[in-house]
Amino acid sequence: MAKPASGPGKAMMGRVSDWLHGFMPAPVSVSLAERLRGCCGALLGLLLTGLVSRGTMGGMAAPMLIAPMGASAVLLFAVPASPLAQPWSILGGNIVSALIGVTCARWIADPFLAAPVAAALAIGAMLALRCLHPPSGAVALTAVLGGPAVTAAGYDFVLTPVGLNSVLLTLVAIAFNNATRRPYPHAPRANPHHTADPRPTERLGVSAADLDAILQQHDQILAVGREELEELFQRAEMRAYHRRFGEITCADIMSRDVAAVQADTPLMEAWSLLRRHDIRALPVVDATHRVVGMVSDTDFMAAAGFVTGREPEGRRRRGLRAVPAGRAAVVGQIMPAGLRSVPEGMPLAALVPLMADAGLRQVPVVDAEQRLRGIIAQSDLIAALYQSGLVAGDAGMGRQAA
Repeated sequence: MAKPASGPGKAMMGRVSDWLHGFMPAPVSVSLAERLRGCCGALLGLLLTGLVSRGTMGGMAAPMLIAPMGASAVLLFAVPASPLAQPWSILGGNIVSALIGVTCARWIADPFLAAPVAAALAIGAMLALRCLHPPSGAVALTAVLGGPAVTAAGYDFVLTPVGLNSVLLTLVAIAFNNATRRPYPHAPRANPHHTADPRPTERLGVSAADLDAILQQHDQILAVGREELEELFQRAEMRAYHRRFGEITCADIMSRDVAAVQADTPLMEAWSLLRRHDIRALPVVDATHRVVGMVSDTDFMAAAGFVTGREPEGRRRRGLRAVPAGRAAVVGQIMPAGLRSVPEGMPLAALVPLMADAGLRQVPVVDAEQRLRGIIAQSDLIAALYQSGLVAGDAGMGRQAA
């Protein structure tokens, strides 16, 4: 009877088993809605790109829609946050690769040599120009192996269909992704205060410099951008905080006896409330006590004429309605458009980025029907974090003593 493997043989079998395990498909962590969103985006993008290309190119011999656009659609609509899917990646990568492919086809007679040379040079050029786009490797091969119509088109192939297809697909991706609440192009998050300081949550936690150093040590190209890695690290820190300190929610720390006004409340009455309670903002509610906005002391100062000339960029971005100084009579005339509120059950840790990085000084707390239940100020958050730290410290000392 054969003996079970032991020693070096067992170790080798373990390594082989681990290597074979790498062929197993990774679990898909996205929802069904997100999968359908990517499918619909690719359908719409390729359909519109093909239709417009056909109408533009007319009776040209070159293909109206090249196969690598299908691979580009996977990136632009299924993983739009990837660095490989950004507009410069698809536009620069496809056009540069097409130029290289056509050039290799003209200068290297044997297509079986020209094709790999074109793909290799395309990768090098995309890395140098920071426009790496995997489907562009297929564009380089298409320029060499695409058949008589592509060969006859020569450098015209770079503009039509490669350039035209790339521009059209990118435009559809911009419109579709933003319409379905997927920001595209994916821009890095800036400091809302427009200073050189890192965001507050970066000063003690994982910073952008930390991630840059780790990525440099890793020395491999990742399909995930640094901003996504930052967000994932931040969420992981929140989960770790939950495990360590327990589940403290907004309802646990909010002020419940809240002074509020309505949109038709006179400005002097609202200002008197601010002064009497020594607060800096008032929730604005409707007749059913649903929150419709917030009005702060800076809004009052702007309406009173303390802010003159052109409105600061931040106030324009918030959508503050332009009211001539001294003419506003009720709260609704100076209340900024847009509202950021949080539910009662939101964990305390999820509130930190909103008030630290986004710069919210006060945020209303609402129930499932958007009715006002309380308000949280930055001072409430600081006190809660301080108290939770004390509790955790006492618990740790108790475990050591035991």
